Amino acid sequence: ERHRRHEIMASHSTQVQQLLSAEKKAAEVVAEARRKKTKRLKEAKEEAAREIEAYRKEREDSYQKQRQQHMGSKGSFESQIRSETEQKLRQTVADVEANQELVIARVLELVQDIKPEIHKNLRV
Repeated sequence: ERHRRHEIMASHSTQVQQLLSAEKKAAEVVAEARRKKTKRLKEAKEEAAREIEAYRKEREDSYQKQRQQHMGSKGSFESQIRSETEQKLRQTVADVEANQELVIARVLELVQDIKPEIHKNLRV
């Protein structure tokens, strides 16, 4: 019977060792799974950041292109207005030069040709 007890104890000891070994192996598997999960999450986060940056750059480029097109048309519009304004100024200067003497003569005529009259609203 002692021998039998010794065998049972040895058997229990072996089973305990096997159980401890299995627990250790399970812990290693769980730890490896956690490392892989962490690595996958990190890679997914980096990929998302790259995609976000690519999208941001695409939108910025589109914005800059539209802005340049608008500013270009604005520049040509400003140029057209400037040209029209300069043309009108040249025309005004030419009109002044052409009519200056006539206007001065008419103003002098009106100033010098005074006809004293009693105003119609004056009651005597």
